[in-house]
Amino acid sequence: MGKKATSDVLAAHYKSIIEGVGEDVSREGLLDTPTRAAKAILSITSGYEKSLDEIVNGAVFESGSDEMVLVKSIEMYSVCEHHVLPFIGTCHIGYIPNGRVLGLSKFARIVDMYSRRLQIQERLTREIADAILSVTGAAGVGVIVEAKHMCMMMRGVEKQHSTMGTSVMLGEFRESYNTRQEFLRLLGDMG
Repeated sequence: MGKKATSDVLAAHYKSIIEGVGEDVSREGLLDTPTRAAKAILSITSGYEKSLDEIVNGAVFESGSDEMVLVKSIEMYSVCEHHVLPFIGTCHIGYIPNGRVLGLSKFARIVDMYSRRLQIQERLTREIADAILSVTGAAGVGVIVEAKHMCMMMRGVEKQHSTMGTSVMLGEFRESYNTRQEFLRLLGDMG
């Protein structure tokens, strides 16, 4: 991956885009828009600046628990890499500890790190599941992401009520029908 552009460089590009759609960038309402847009895109793609080790920061703890842990409805905001439009939704994570548990806030931080990149939902779901598995050494991990995509709602087919769901099941969640069913049942029960 190349070096990240500076805010000034991105602002110049946004100025060109605004002019390209036929607007006057010297109009009062648009005077600072290139700078604001540059800061916004840097913020919503800030996941590139983080690493899994930095996010987890040692918050993996010894535990005798081997029962399923479920973290439901983690808010998630990302940007579709195909149209650079947002997709917004929730992430549900389940895992079966294998001697180690992850600090609760780290799940949301992991979701944020991977979602704050140019993404497709399928890869995002896989990255989150792989990260949880690698950090915890869990016996199994299940991740479900449900999201609404602005690229489908605002352009193209313009379907306002469509939601995309993706899932990745690893270890026990993939191998055991009963574990997978327990995960899905618990998600429904907590709803």
